Amino acid sequence: MASDSTPTPADPFTLALDSQRALLDATTESLSSLAVADERFATMADVEVGQTPHEVVHSENKLELLHYSSRTDEQADVPILIIYALINKPFILDLQPDRSVVRRLLDAGHDVYLIDWNEPSRLDSVLTLEDYVTRYIANCVDVVCERSGESAINVLGYCMGGTMAAMYTALEPDTVNALGLMAAGLCFDDTGGTLEEWGHEDYYDPSAVTDVYGNVPAEMLDVGFALMDPVANFCSKYVRLYDNLDDQSFVENFARMERWLSEGIDVAGETYVQFLEEIYQENKLYENELTIGNRDVDVGQIDMPVVQIVGEHDHLIPKASSIPFNDVIESDDVSVIEAPTGHIGLSVSSTSHAEVWPAVADWFHEQIDDDGTDPPPDGSTESAPAIDDGADGIQSVEGIGLTYASRLREAGIETVRDLLELNPETVADAAEVSTTRVERWIEAAQ
Repeated sequence: MASDSTPTPADPFTLALDSQRALLDATTESLSSLAVADERFATMADVEVGQTPHEVVHSENKLELLHYSSRTDEQADVPILIIYALINKPFILDLQPDRSVVRRLLDAGHDVYLIDWNEPSRLDSVLTLEDYVTRYIANCVDVVCERSGESAINVLGYCMGGTMAAMYTALEPDTVNALGLMAAGLCFDDTGGTLEEWGHEDYYDPSAVTDVYGNVPAEMLDVGFALMDPVANFCSKYVRLYDNLDDQSFVENFARMERWLSEGIDVAGETYVQFLEEIYQENKLYENELTIGNRDVDVGQIDMPVVQIVGEHDHLIPKASSIPFNDVIESDDVSVIEAPTGHIGLSVSSTSHAEVWPAVADWFHEQIDDDGTDPPPDGSTESAPAIDDGADGIQSVEGIGLTYASRLREAGIETVRDLLELNPETVADAAEVSTTRVERWIEAAQ
């Protein structure tokens, strides 16, 4: 007698019926998906992006500086300027209402500006990092400062925009109150990134592309990024779309992402070559050897609060290409916010919008004192009254607010004369700031 574990021979009649039923179910499901295909494709063609209301407050060449309408009754005094990358369009940061970085910051009470570079013409192929950083970004910062009445603003740079934001901040630290770096390429020294490997000087000469095309074609860049994960980008995502054709919300989200991916923009040729050679291949920004025009980009000047926003699974800019930068800048107030997502997921994933962007918005608030003074030393939210000690008092020096003045007074540094008579290292120890910041105080006081 066979044991209970012995499989029962298949009934050929039942097997045939079961197979027919399974085939019928699969066919019905496929036909159901196909029945809504035309409607879903129409949805994909008409999908809207970048819907948060805004106005263009400055334009220069192709660049447009966008200012977003407030979504709260009150806004922080110090605005945030978002510096986007030169690749793709910036609506990835305002993809749809429930997954918009811009709206997250607005809803948290921030005043938000964004640089939209738009597409360079062939005549723009001669633009360099000097043009983008010391002219375009600098002019946008000036506009935001003038409109807000602030001498220093908050800056948030994304991807290549983060790299340029770090360059600008190193050159003009007095105009940056706090610096956010989102998936920014800052360190390229065997970090394991695929782009770093592909762009290695042993294998790739960026001038070979620009000599032929002038500007670097968006289509070439798009294919390169897609080939980093070809199965996901050329196969899997379309299988998921087919499986979810009956889900209109899924189709709309898919269409928005596909529109962003397909609407890449060319990159100015000279900037591309400079970026690849000096940032990727020679690692000059991290090594503090970068020169823009005739100016040294000294990362030691970055002494304000800095937050790095990184994706744990970012294959474009792995966190090893970002976080080590915190060790070479002057600031002793550095933070890292990490999300279990990839490069694009930092902008659009549900996890990022539930956890990362509320934290980033709070971090920027913590760097702002809306009354024009530094937060109280004890960390309380109530501001202590400022001491009116006249034109010669230590708090009369530009950049020395209530917190720093309190620390200096505790060390016996009460007047401008006291500040000027001491060496910067002594003052820095008393105020718990960098020597670079004290040197700026001394320069302002003289």
